[in-house]
Amino acid sequence: MRVLTIGLAIIYLGLLGMSATALSDLSDIQRDAVALELYLQDRHDHQEHCPEIRWEQPKLDVYKEKLTSQLPEGCKE
Repeated sequence: MRVLTIGLAIIYLGLLGMSATALSDLSDIQRDAVALELYLQDRHDHQEHCPEIRWEQPKLDVYKEKLTSQLPEGCKE
């Protein structure tokens, strides 16, 4: 599991510098990997940084579509 997490983190970090056009050219598996990493990171960050803020995490499909964090405003600044 740790190897998978590290691998996903490497993929995610590599994609941070990509333009919106490049992000739209990702394969389905790459989009899924980035979306899953964001989903898991948001879950962790919410528990770590702002558990007092009521937040219902969006479904994974939202992450796949937007490829951005969905944390509530003011949670992690």
